[in-house]
Amino acid sequence: MYRLLKKDGNAKRGEFHTVHGVIQTPVFMNVGTVAAIKGAVSTQDLKEIGTQVELSNTYHLHVRPGDKIVKQLGGLHKFMNWDRPILTDSGGFQVFSLAKLRKIHEEGVYFNSHIDGRKIFMGPEESMQIQSNLGSTIAMAFDECVPSMATRDYVQNSVDRTVRWLERCKKEMARLNQLPDTVNPHQLLFGINQGAIYDDIRIEHAKRISELDLDGYALGGLAVGETHEEMYHIIEKTVPYLPENKPTYLMGVGTPTNILEAVERGVDFFDCVYPSRNGRHGHVYTAHGKLNLFNAKYELDERPIEEGCQCPACRHYSRAYIRHLLKAKEMLGMRLCVLHNLYFYNHLMEEIRDAIDAGCYKEFKKKKIEGFNAGE
Repeated sequence: MYRLLKKDGNAKRGEFHTVHGVIQTPVFMNVGTVAAIKGAVSTQDLKEIGTQVELSNTYHLHVRPGDKIVKQLGGLHKFMNWDRPILTDSGGFQVFSLAKLRKIHEEGVYFNSHIDGRKIFMGPEESMQIQSNLGSTIAMAFDECVPSMATRDYVQNSVDRTVRWLERCKKEMARLNQLPDTVNPHQLLFGINQGAIYDDIRIEHAKRISELDLDGYALGGLAVGETHEEMYHIIEKTVPYLPENKPTYLMGVGTPTNILEAVERGVDFFDCVYPSRNGRHGHVYTAHGKLNLFNAKYELDERPIEEGCQCPACRHYSRAYIRHLLKAKEMLGMRLCVLHNLYFYNHLMEEIRDAIDAGCYKEFKKKKIEGFNAGE
């Protein structure tokens, strides 16, 4: 159940009550694609850096180790030793982005595994069954992630089919939650709004899926080629047509600035691979923008990545040491950068929540973005 605690303009401050605990929103979900954050980060680490929700990937876990194996081992929470909420995405995005060969039909999608080439079929029912085996807190509906540059006709047909798929997801999820051996009988379902960059298709789709009274709603198919301005425009136009008393999730977005802008437009759930991916390449976030620790100027820099930061990297190590580890290709360097970046994102969300609580979000956002753009 979602409780809207406060609004500051369109920015929402809420609480989402789940069987695995209460999520304070706005929230950033830390992405652990195959039930682990890339960069040697454990679930104990995630707790230490203030992670509320971990996100895993249905497609990748279906391919290996196999969702049935995860179910036999007691579900994803037990498997990865994580007792807080987990969101699983539906696999749709991976099917469309990774599969070289795929055929879309009304019943679902036929494609080849990107690992061993074997033929796989996934449709709404299959996606729900896999996610039910994983036993995540929140399951995402199966949809087609439409390329932002697709033709209007293609987008309209795809969105119509996504509505039909969503109805099937809802029905199948209700059935699975009733089964005696289901891992999580309280599994929640979020629907996904699509429509590329066509305002009217997005709005119409938002209205249609809102009628299904789901547990939450996501905006999909953004940050896939359109400009930031187009993305902000779509968020602004679409969010008012999604239920205010349910969480609104912007999938796969984004930079700290993207998050600040989207919060102002009413979004309260986020996920993105940026913090971990950038961290693995020595790029770290600070209040004064991003630093590349491979740069020679940090060779003798005894300061932490960010003064005053309470992450495990900043509390114990210098930029010079972390740079040395990265240059020497020591895994610890990568791990420390990922921990710092995820802490930075989780802490940013905490500051966002405090600013909305205090009724000063607009000024807070302006100040933060100015800082990011100032450079060190």
